Amino acid sequence: MMRRNFLATSAGGGLVAPALAAPSRNSILVLQYWRMRNGSDDQIKRTTDFLSQSVLPAYKRAGIGPVGCFTNIIAPKSPFILSVIPHRSLAAMEEDQRTLAADQDFLKDAAAFDALPGLNYVRAESSLLYGFDTMPGIEVPPTDPQRPPRIFELRTYESNNNTTLRTKIEMFNRAEIAIFRKCGLLPVFFGQTIVGPDMPNLTYMVGFDDLAGREKSWKTFVESAEWKKLRAIPEYADAKIVSNISNSILRPLPFSAIR
Repeated sequence: MMRRNFLATSAGGGLVAPALAAPSRNSILVLQYWRMRNGSDDQIKRTTDFLSQSVLPAYKRAGIGPVGCFTNIIAPKSPFILSVIPHRSLAAMEEDQRTLAADQDFLKDAAAFDALPGLNYVRAESSLLYGFDTMPGIEVPPTDPQRPPRIFELRTYESNNNTTLRTKIEMFNRAEIAIFRKCGLLPVFFGQTIVGPDMPNLTYMVGFDDLAGREKSWKTFVESAEWKKLRAIPEYADAKIVSNISNSILRPLPFSAIR
């Protein structure tokens, strides 16, 4: 199926149609979950080693990045490893896949990984997100080698239909992301799900120094006069535009570009 036809037919299944109406600078973000099971196969170590020693070097050779890699602290369906992989566009994602498929070192490493006895992971799951207009790609938080890794929160907001999802995205673009920044929440990415479960929905990631910092920043946000004014706008009432919220607390792996 040609890309333009795919986008047209997807609109009825969850896509907010205007978001992809014309070429733009908005990135495509891939959320790649490696679902694990604790046991003698040591799946977490196996897959962590494969990501750090083979996958991320191959991404770097292909010019793909910055790539974030995380493991769960508090999250449903644990344990898992999550990779966040940016592409400039759907066309660029296709080209990146062709580049990886031609990388002989990567293919050799992947074959060796697959040949290990037992299971390296239980299942792999992916979602595609389309970056928001006001935050079209990944923002890597500033860091240095002496700085302890942050924690990150991944949140998904489901909506009843495309119209209400569009309104929630408008709310974020109009003011809510800016209020996050003022209140100490560190935005990493915001994206509308165009392929994935529980559509229509949006997913975003924010960072904090630690769990105590998370509690403080969310408290500041909830008590913010700007937030109270924004949420008081009738069309922005949560009961109208958000049907479910889920979240996970994550820890970056040592080789993650987002940390």
